[in-house]
Amino acid sequence: MSELILSRDSREVLDAGFAAAFGGKPERYFSAPGRTEIGGNHTDHQRGRVLAAAVNLDTRAAVRVNGTDTIRILSEGYPMSVVDLSCLTPVESEINTTPALIRGVAARFAQMGCQVKGFDAYCVSTVLPGSGLSSSAAYEVLMGAILNGLFFEGRASQPELAKIGQYAENVFFGKPCGLMDQMASAVGNLVTIDFFDKENPVIQPVDFDFSKSGHALCIIDSQASHADLTDEYAAVPGEMKAVAAQFGKEVLTEIPQADFYGRIAHLRKTCDDRAVLRAIHFYQENDRVPKQVAALKEGSFGKFLELVKESGHSSYMYLQNVIPAGYKAHQDVAVALALCEHYLNGRGAYRVHGGGFAGTVQAFVPFDILDAFKAGMDAALGEGACHVLAIRPQGGVEMAVE
Repeated sequence: MSELILSRDSREVLDAGFAAAFGGKPERYFSAPGRTEIGGNHTDHQRGRVLAAAVNLDTRAAVRVNGTDTIRILSEGYPMSVVDLSCLTPVESEINTTPALIRGVAARFAQMGCQVKGFDAYCVSTVLPGSGLSSSAAYEVLMGAILNGLFFEGRASQPELAKIGQYAENVFFGKPCGLMDQMASAVGNLVTIDFFDKENPVIQPVDFDFSKSGHALCIIDSQASHADLTDEYAAVPGEMKAVAAQFGKEVLTEIPQADFYGRIAHLRKTCDDRAVLRAIHFYQENDRVPKQVAALKEGSFGKFLELVKESGHSSYMYLQNVIPAGYKAHQDVAVALALCEHYLNGRGAYRVHGGGFAGTVQAFVPFDILDAFKAGMDAALGEGACHVLAIRPQGGVEMAVE
């Protein structure tokens, strides 16, 4: 993996923010990227397969050890987060807050035998909250990279940083997320991950250059808010696990498809139909990921695009993570998908991206219509709604100074 270089201009921004917040100069610099989910929509929490990539938008920090037992972090545009390391257990009042993530990451490192100490950090991010590029995972991986570099001699591997981030989000932040977001951010590049063995997920790089595909990778911000949608997100893994529980199992990967389909009539009586449909999506989507990987490895980009379309249709129809239950006035993601269909006009591919309900849509847009596509999306959804991205080879790392 190539070294990540911090440019002089970026360093000046970080140094100025650090000096204003804490005085003096930082000692070290760290970065963690956002991620894009290429395939495997809501499969990770069932210990299934995903295809994901780190992107060239990141959260970065200027850092200095402060000689205390307190972590102080100021992120541009947000209040200071202060975490007292004398308490490394979940704090109820911190649920759904940034300090919960910091405390959770620190707690996990302490459990691993790390002598966690205080530090000051000033953070700047291009991974906008609610962008569907997983700003929370980037932040968790960034915290892990900092603690790993400052106090643990880099002993935690990049996959371990991902697991630490997931632990913080599950146990301290209070969100029952899977591991895909953190793993893609921590490891970097384009990877396929099989989570069946939850302690040892199988991570394989996928050698494919999207820039040579004739298509741009775009993320379109639907402009929807994630506020009050925690229950919607939690219901997806919850309902899938309810189906699995009917077989005495924890997750759907432990149940053969034939057994699942053989008990559909029974499952419709013991679980909601939506839960059954979400399980159908899981089985289809989990089978689709290796087909996408194979198509890319074979250079069959047309086949890959067809599989992307199939994924989007399954998410909309079966997973049902496009329109929050009962929403009529605001169906932002559905509108963004409809606009993609219009402007692509049968070319490329598009799908709901990430958790769904709010956030973003992903599109693969032919280069010859990219300008018109971007102009149309921005005109309808707001200037800057359409982001053209590149895949970043580095995961969560310390940056070298230019």
